[in-house]
Amino acid sequence: MEATEQSPILPNVGLTLVQALHRYKFQLLFAALLCGYTYAPVVSGMVKVWSIDDNSSHGFIVPFISAYIIYTRRKSLAELEVSPAWAGVFLLGLGLAQLLLGWLATEYFTTRMSLVVVLFGACLLLFGTKVLKGLSTALLYLVFMVPVPAIIYDTLSMPLKLFMTKAAVAALHFVNVMVLREGNQLLFPNITLEVVDACSGLRSLVSMLALAVAIGLLFEKKTLNIVLLAVLAVPVAIFVNAMRVFVTGVLAQHIGVSAAEGFFHEFTGMTFFAAGIVLLFAIHLLLRKINV
Repeated sequence: MEATEQSPILPNVGLTLVQALHRYKFQLLFAALLCGYTYAPVVSGMVKVWSIDDNSSHGFIVPFISAYIIYTRRKSLAELEVSPAWAGVFLLGLGLAQLLLGWLATEYFTTRMSLVVVLFGACLLLFGTKVLKGLSTALLYLVFMVPVPAIIYDTLSMPLKLFMTKAAVAALHFVNVMVLREGNQLLFPNITLEVVDACSGLRSLVSMLALAVAIGLLFEKKTLNIVLLAVLAVPVAIFVNAMRVFVTGVLAQHIGVSAAEGFFHEFTGMTFFAAGIVLLFAIHLLLRKINV
């Protein structure tokens, strides 16, 4: 009989994923607990940001969507052959070095992104390239849970606010509403409205992009369709947010400042974001219908 190569760390070559998970459940549980302990401060920091920053609140559902993607592929994943690759040590080391450097520099984005790199490295080290390929999309989707750095928001926010203001003024003029623009302000005869950061569309853009990719990964089989959904999520987010500013302007002229704050502001935000979701699903159905 030919003996198979044993490793105290890695599962045997030749096992399926489900067999490896069963045979090495205690070792893998220990590895998961070690990773959880290492990244507990990083994850708790992200959760805090999700809870206080509306721009990142979609982060709460990203891990669940990632887990559901894995769940939908559980049957095919279970039969994949495990072939541990020591190249995973390099990725694992790279992720841990990224964590250390980010911690030393107090750079949160670097430390948070290192979690994704570490998960890739651990998967490659323990299970090999076939399993990593099967899990890669679910692991990559976790990037959406990492809050976008403030410098990126600050850089993109003002151009988007100006664009939203210009688009809203053009639409308001089209329906014969008297309004002037001064920077990112809408000047009505009875009221002045300012398109603030929350109305720039950047928040809905990131959330809409995360949702579009989720729809693609869960319901599309073709990579091209997933890419198209992600790309089209950008104009969809910009369009629905511009319509929100337009409707707010129309309401403000007739109702007053209350249309731009409180219940009306939150209601229009939820309504137009829901409209964006409907548009994304419509695009998804159209792509399937024309069989792109």
